[in-house]
Amino acid sequence: MPRMGLGVWKLPAAQTAATVTTALKVGYRHIDTAAIYGNEKEVGEAIKQSDLPRKTLFVASKLWTDDHSAAKAVPAFEASLTRLDIGYIDLFLSHFPVQGKRVETWKALQEVMASGKCRALGVSNYTVRHLEELINRTGIRPAVNQVEFHPFLYQKELLSFCESNGIVLEAYSPLMHGHRHDHAVLQSVAKSSGKTVAQVLIRWCLQHGLAVIPKTSRKERLVENLAVFDFHLGEAEMARLDALNDGFRTCWDPTKTP
Repeated sequence: MPRMGLGVWKLPAAQTAATVTTALKVGYRHIDTAAIYGNEKEVGEAIKQSDLPRKTLFVASKLWTDDHSAAKAVPAFEASLTRLDIGYIDLFLSHFPVQGKRVETWKALQEVMASGKCRALGVSNYTVRHLEELINRTGIRPAVNQVEFHPFLYQKELLSFCESNGIVLEAYSPLMHGHRHDHAVLQSVAKSSGKTVAQVLIRWCLQHGLAVIPKTSRKERLVENLAVFDFHLGEAEMARLDALNDGFRTCWDPTKTP
């Protein structure tokens, strides 16, 4: 899985194909979509219209909460694959730890792995508690756990658990939808690095070993977000950013999900 990808959450279907086409042209090889986003078909169209070999691309999608059950999970995967129409899905995620259904859903999804139509299975918005339950009751570790992650939501315990269990932690909303970009520490680190705040936030995630999927539809931002491999944040800068953690969330909070 490429460490950097493009998330297409809240990207209107009418804009998705053009945005993904641009992203592929400027160097992205990892696209993250979901059934609930309503733009899987457009993601697939952009991929098919590109001149890139399918094997060079990494495409992820997700199972929405309404389809979490032993009976619905596999048909929902097949529906996502049909909409994408790209032969197979590289990573399919269980979108949320639905109470009472997440274990049976996880077991059912193993069928898609056996079919060869999916290369890896993972989860999204799972806490340590949810991951432990899944592993203890099925013996099968997710390949990926995709969660909101940024300096103001530095989930250190979750990161440590995933690292020790061979689970890749992937950051969505790493740019916090533009919130707090005027924070003095972010501004200071960006200035000293000669980079933008967005680039600093992405680089911080990368240096913590995460995969990252920032979202944008603007070409200049697509290029900017990808230009994060030519600099390194020092220990002091990382420590300053780590210290910003105050539990700030811009999306779902799964911590109280039974």
